[in-house]
Amino acid sequence: MNRALTLRFTTALATATALAATATACGSSGPGASGGGSGKVTVWALQDTALNPVQRKTVSAFNASSEDAEASIQFFVNDPYKQKLQTALGSPNAPDVFLNWGGGNLTTYVRSGNVADLGTDLDASFKNKFLPSVMAGGTIDGKTYGVPMEGVQPVALFYNKDVFARAGITEPPATWPDLLHDIDRMKAEHITPIALAGSQAWTELMWLEYLLDRVGGPQVFAGIQAGKPGAWKDPAVTTALTMIRALVDRGAFGTNYGSVGQDSGGADALLSKGRAGMELMGSWEYAGQLATAPDFVKKGKLGWTTFPTVPKGKGDAKNIVGNPCNFFSVTAKSKNRAAAVDFITRTVTQPSYVRNLIDIGQVPAIAGIEDQLKSGPNADYTTFVYGLVEHAPNFTQSWDQALAPATAQKLLTELQKVFNKQATPQQFVSAMDAE
Repeated sequence: MNRALTLRFTTALATATALAATATACGSSGPGASGGGSGKVTVWALQDTALNPVQRKTVSAFNASSEDAEASIQFFVNDPYKQKLQTALGSPNAPDVFLNWGGGNLTTYVRSGNVADLGTDLDASFKNKFLPSVMAGGTIDGKTYGVPMEGVQPVALFYNKDVFARAGITEPPATWPDLLHDIDRMKAEHITPIALAGSQAWTELMWLEYLLDRVGGPQVFAGIQAGKPGAWKDPAVTTALTMIRALVDRGAFGTNYGSVGQDSGGADALLSKGRAGMELMGSWEYAGQLATAPDFVKKGKLGWTTFPTVPKGKGDAKNIVGNPCNFFSVTAKSKNRAAAVDFITRTVTQPSYVRNLIDIGQVPAIAGIEDQLKSGPNADYTTFVYGLVEHAPNFTQSWDQALAPATAQKLLTELQKVFNKQATPQQFVSAMDAE
């Protein structure tokens, strides 16, 4: 999602030390491991209180083992970083290696000719170390421009087991009719069925992302992302929005969701305190709840499940949405390309780096780490997240990252109007189609 989502995730990770897991070694060095690059490599990344110490250690290890190359890393705050990167790419001030969000975000840089095609630098054995659905986020027009460099962040449906028990619900909803039934059961007990921080539109976007996928399949949004004329007018878009409006009219989100904030933890508190039964949120929800309501998690009251299926929908039930990963890419005009590629391949799959990611509560996008995750104290959850990504036929990137910034902002504005009953699904479609 947007920066608020990223900040929420990193804050939760910084405080949720109980997510630490003891991991065994995995992975191996990449294709550049045996030969150093040349020159100095400048790496740009985001500020993250949990991840940055891991990255600093990785840079130190690279420098200690490399004979010809030396890396340095700089960290930036999210929004200023985006602005700085846009200005620097293509100029003499560009870094050699830079963090990006993959998907539409990376495509913009590729189309401008500012990103190196790593196809000839990365062999198949290296690329196969990553989960395919995540690696796809760094692949554009069949070419590899980005390499996953941290944990995956799919969106899931979280629920309060105690609330479900009070409402006589024995299982989380597997289908859309199940969800509607559970909403009615919780309303009968005077419980808000679904916590929603409606004051921040990105929390509402997740509902549209999943519903459009379940109704029409990932190809509908793919057309929107590609700028296909009339893509917003696909019937699946109106159907998904109509289903959202039906939830609002049914009282699924209560009556005060428009004043609830996510950054302040409002929706999370509704769930943990039993004032709401469910919440659709990114995988960082677990770490956030562990930090702010540890007893809720440790006593086994927090549950999680996949997004419900939709009858006669075209989307695969295993498709997921969210943030596949953050990626490392190499600038097209880097004078130290060999060393830059060497830095990436010798760090992101290294056993120590993967182990350290798990230790701070992340679920790396590396294939074959199930045993490492199972050894952790939160194995049920981390293996669930890993399984979501590993088995996903399609992992759709959060729309407000996948689309151009101006389009994404308009999308959030228009969607919030639908949730607030200020616009109809048809009016939403008309507004976005005119973009």
